Amino acid sequence: MIEMNKNGLPDKKSLKARESNARKFLCVVLACITLFVSVVCIAVHAKNIKLKKDLVTVESEENQGAKPVDATQKPGSVKPVDTSAPVSTTEATTAPQKAETPGTIENPKIITIDEEKWYLTLVNSGYRIPDSYSPDLVYVCGSGERLDRKVAEHYEKMYDAALKDGVTLTPCSGYRSYETQERNYNRKIEFYEGQGYSHEEAKVKAATIIMPPGSSEHNLGYAMDIVCVDEWFEDTAEFKWLQENAADYGFIMRYPEDKQDITKVIYEPWHWRYVGVETAKALKESGLVLEEYMGVAQ
Repeated sequence: MIEMNKNGLPDKKSLKARESNARKFLCVVLACITLFVSVVCIAVHAKNIKLKKDLVTVESEENQGAKPVDATQKPGSVKPVDTSAPVSTTEATTAPQKAETPGTIENPKIITIDEEKWYLTLVNSGYRIPDSYSPDLVYVCGSGERLDRKVAEHYEKMYDAALKDGVTLTPCSGYRSYETQERNYNRKIEFYEGQGYSHEEAKVKAATIIMPPGSSEHNLGYAMDIVCVDEWFEDTAEFKWLQENAADYGFIMRYPEDKQDITKVIYEPWHWRYVGVETAKALKESGLVLEEYMGVAQ
């Protein structure tokens, strides 16, 4: 309440006190508004981070929500098939191989690994290792993940080089057993059957996300999933480093986004496979994937 002086006019001290109180009140209101906006921003940011985490699958072959590749789609240019030639998925050259007749999900070709050119072993839904295959496994980089001993030394060199550049290529998922792969694949088939697909359709769709047992490079012990759980891996410093440097250590991103019609596998920026330095550099320069390089692209 404003006090009046003896002349019947508002008292100056009273006016100043009221103005001071009004300013204090306004400051409190502004502080409350600022606090509220900050809380909302933090909540929205946290929700966005959660959404990004949900997009990343720590086990790339356990991604239930991934969109399957249309496995019936073929690339625009296919080389003539030589059905008389023997199957060879391990011959190294600096250019694509002569096309072979690939296997299928229903009738895969069981391969024998060429010990001299083991790093070029091709496995996918049409080319599989036998269920008796047993790699020589070792743990890498002090983690609980394993790779074939021949690959592990190259991964650790790449890991150490990245560390010097301030980047940590955390091993997330290396070797997987035939039994684990079979269990995961069958579970994915059941998922698609539950969506109304026939058993045969479900097998094809499942194979674009989880390779059939014996078809995964994880079964070989030649590949590592390198995943950052804080954000989409494609946006990380780790992914950028790998794109620029991985070939120098013999690793390739096995399943690029623009080659899904050839690999028949979803885009997996976290999945890096060892193929040897010479081959990795050739693939990086040419833009080919391993199926094209080996001459078995459909």
